[in-house]
Amino acid sequence: MNARILIALALVGTGAVAATPPTPRTADGRPDFNGTWDNGGGIDFLRPQKLADGSVCVTGCAPPPTAAPSAAPAPRPPPDRPTYKPEFAARVSELNTKQVQFDPVLRCQPPGVPRIGPPDKIVQTAREVVFLYEDVSGPFFRIVPLSAGVVRIDDSSSYLGDAHGRWEGDTLVVETGNFNDLTWLTDNGAFHTEGLKVTERLTRRGNEIEYRAVVEDPKVLAEPWQLRPRRMTLMDKEMAEPAPCVEQSMDLMQDDSYHANPR
Repeated sequence: MNARILIALALVGTGAVAATPPTPRTADGRPDFNGTWDNGGGIDFLRPQKLADGSVCVTGCAPPPTAAPSAAPAPRPPPDRPTYKPEFAARVSELNTKQVQFDPVLRCQPPGVPRIGPPDKIVQTAREVVFLYEDVSGPFFRIVPLSAGVVRIDDSSSYLGDAHGRWEGDTLVVETGNFNDLTWLTDNGAFHTEGLKVTERLTRRGNEIEYRAVVEDPKVLAEPWQLRPRRMTLMDKEMAEPAPCVEQSMDLMQDDSYHANPR
């Protein structure tokens, strides 16, 4: 029997984990990022339930009485948050407390970077990489040129900034600046200035991409914020058309109360 087959059978018999599949590559030898990716984002953690008294529970709801018992869900990691200079802590706290009043995403505004998270779909060519997103406030895209000197037709500051990419070995590095100051870094009132710079690194291994990001805004942040790494998994499904964003009427808001964000 072939020696390779014997080794494979031995690994199966011991329950060894299958090796990572080879990383696909494009014609120019770069890792192939094309595809639709499950990045663990979205708003699937929100599962509204209508209660017996007619009210609606959004998060932390008790299981329905008829629900079959199930294992307790794995605990979520603590929120990933930047560290601000002491003189800006009060402003972040106020925005967090009054999130329903000030959060730009609740007004159907673009979420900004890095709040938008890893892309849901990537389209890659030798000249550029395009990130497509399905976000709570609508569909968005980012174009990442891979050649120096490429600029937008409108070079004014923007919600998603100006991105430029380069390769460091098999890692795609995306540096983005020229942001406006109308977005938050996270869900908890983490504001930023127009001096914001975000560096993202995407590394594909087999059918997964490791996504890392570092946020720099020395005017307000005490130190660069290194986000917790995210994992993206290749899917065999295509993106669906996102639901339209509907701005909620603030005329019906009774007070500034809110619930803690689980993300």
